[in-house]
Amino acid sequence: MIKHLKIVAAAEGLPFGERTKTYNSRLAQEMAKWAETKGRGEDFHLTAFQAYFADGKNIAEMENLLEMAISVGLNPEEARKIIRDRNFSHAVDADWQLARHLEIRAVPTFLWGEQRLVGAQPYEVLRKFVA
Repeated sequence: MIKHLKIVAAAEGLPFGERTKTYNSRLAQEMAKWAETKGRGEDFHLTAFQAYFADGKNIAEMENLLEMAISVGLNPEEARKIIRDRNFSHAVDADWQLARHLEIRAVPTFLWGEQRLVGAQPYEVLRKFVA
């Protein structure tokens, strides 16, 4: 699977490093939900992708979460409080519940009516999917 991800990432010009461990992304998901409320969601998602997939950082550690927040212009003290108090855990729970309801088991999954397309796909495949 990692070999395939590297090929896809390279084809899309995305960074993909040599990760040797898998880390829990739950706290990063909660931070991302908060970042979305601050208009920094997309930037935070890209930063988390870079940190995890390219740099091999543990995105469950407070220090790394704060570094990511600062890098996208978020207040580090507010970020620390968001994680400490788990303010966005319910929002992430709701996202997970919706994914289970929709039977989404992989990312990305594209839904169009009753049709679904799973996994990173070339542009031409996506174009045909929505046509």
